[in-house]
Amino acid sequence: MNYFTIIPLTIVGLLLLFSFIFTVKQQTAAIVERFGKFVAIRHAGLRFKVPFIDRVAGRLSLKIQQLDVIIETKTLDDVFVRLKVSVQYKVIREKVFDAFYKLDYPHDQITSYVFDVVRAEVPKMKLDDVFVKKDDIAIAVKAELNDAMMDYGYDIIKTLVTDIDPDAQVKEAMNRINAADREKTAAQYEGDAARILIVEKAKAEAESKRLQGQGIADQRREIARGLEESVEVLNKVGINSQEASALIVVTQHYDTLQAIGQETNSNLILLPNSPQAGSQMLNDMVASFTASNQIGEAMKNNKKDKNKDE
Repeated sequence: MNYFTIIPLTIVGLLLLFSFIFTVKQQTAAIVERFGKFVAIRHAGLRFKVPFIDRVAGRLSLKIQQLDVIIETKTLDDVFVRLKVSVQYKVIREKVFDAFYKLDYPHDQITSYVFDVVRAEVPKMKLDDVFVKKDDIAIAVKAELNDAMMDYGYDIIKTLVTDIDPDAQVKEAMNRINAADREKTAAQYEGDAARILIVEKAKAEAESKRLQGQGIADQRREIARGLEESVEVLNKVGINSQEASALIVVTQHYDTLQAIGQETNSNLILLPNSPQAGSQMLNDMVASFTASNQIGEAMKNNKKDKNKDE
């Protein structure tokens, strides 16, 4: 055989070899047909088929896949909302035949079931409940899909409601309501703080007045004690109680005038404040004490006379 004969034979041999073997990737299933009829399912690795008779009709991925479905529907309180439902699914390894031959467009089939369930569940709920019960919607979708897709060789791994998007005006209204509630709460806290401040201030003022009153009472008590001691000293030098009291009052009067005179910016005026005021005050006090003693003696005598007559 010459060189020109070997080359064509080599090419033909390579073509026969490549048509005889084929490879299947990991997590993939290949469907082999012979003259259009199903023959076998081949999994990952190097595989063989009859050249020109068998062919690989298709390949299915056994990995988990995700399909995102966006549905627009209406809630119980007549609010239109867009939901994004993510469906995670995979082909069941033992049901590759059903998955390949029973369904032509699995994505469309899954999308139809998702639309049907969501539009049956969401209109039963108010908008706030849709946010709260989104897991319930996802569970309902998964249950419906599992029952329907299992016969076609598909396993629904998980369904998730990944987005809830109300109308723009509805979202703006919800934000305003939320802001108003927060402002109301803030005003309540501020009012409580102001009330506590007023109460505490009133308590402090009451305590201050109490202590001030106690101080004044203590001061007057000490003044009375000092006056008592002054009267006792004057009594020892032959001055009776009435004259001693009058003398103390006059002395305090002049002490007060002296204290006022030492204050350059004082606006206090003490009346009377003439030089004769002290003498007049002393005479008036002595006269009042004398009259008081006389009235007291007269009342005692009248009482004694009444007792004798009885």
